[in-house]
Amino acid sequence: MEKISIVVPCYNEEESLPIFYDVITNEFKKMKVDYELVFVDDGSRDHTLNILRNLADDKKVRYISFSRNFGKEAAMYAGLKAAKGDFVAPMDVDLQDPPSLIPEMYKILKEEDYDCVGTRRVTRKGEPVIRSFFARMFYKMINKMSKVEMVDGARDFRLMKRAMVDAILELNERSRYSKGLFSFVGFKTKWLEYENIERVAGTTKWNFWKLFVYAIEGIVSFSTVPLSIATFLGFLTSFIGVLLMLSLIINYSSLILLISILMLLFGILFILIGIIGIYLSKMFIEIKGRPVFIIKEEK
Repeated sequence: MEKISIVVPCYNEEESLPIFYDVITNEFKKMKVDYELVFVDDGSRDHTLNILRNLADDKKVRYISFSRNFGKEAAMYAGLKAAKGDFVAPMDVDLQDPPSLIPEMYKILKEEDYDCVGTRRVTRKGEPVIRSFFARMFYKMINKMSKVEMVDGARDFRLMKRAMVDAILELNERSRYSKGLFSFVGFKTKWLEYENIERVAGTTKWNFWKLFVYAIEGIVSFSTVPLSIATFLGFLTSFIGVLLMLSLIINYSSLILLISILMLLFGILFILIGIIGIYLSKMFIEIKGRPVFIIKEEK
């Protein structure tokens, strides 16, 4: 019998875990398919690990616990590596990824010519307006900068055939942006749309700053356009500098204007240095070759 593996990253999710377990197991009882639940404890500081130990009494449940918090991307990677199923689906434990879609996703992969069934939110109801605005701007910007298409509203929640999962696991880079990696490997994907769902319990671990850093990660991982922009601005600021020197020679009264513009140009210069520094830091991380995660306990 074919098996579906559900990969579930967890970080301080003691409230959501029991609810998720009940909902997902009830969903699989309706399906004639074998399954496993692979939970990844990303260094939680609450009772998440203790709950996973108890849930592991169910032979369908396995868990991995990290030695510390390595981030959701590392947890998802570890779960994909551990998954043994013919079909694999990463899911959030807060039930914002509806388990009720799994039967339909499985049916599509069995009956239609697709390698993956992904999900995307068509609304961002319940999210702060500012966050929704910047999220939309991010997708517009990255799709213009990257050769890899990023689908607006796409979730990590998707059911993939084993061939696609194996392709993703071959990408063993340390700085991971899974939405981009899913697109990079290709394969034929069908999208299921649904409206935004509120968390079933607990609070989100994402704030604006973390999302901003994650967006930078995505851009740097899948585009070198910022480096081209840095080069262009470098030539532009040099040209402006020459014009200002000529202006100062002709009209001494423009000194204050000159100083103001020079301050602006120095600010741009430091931004450009920062862009280059981000790319260098990513290279530095990859060259060191440290593990993406460290497992402390598993079952």
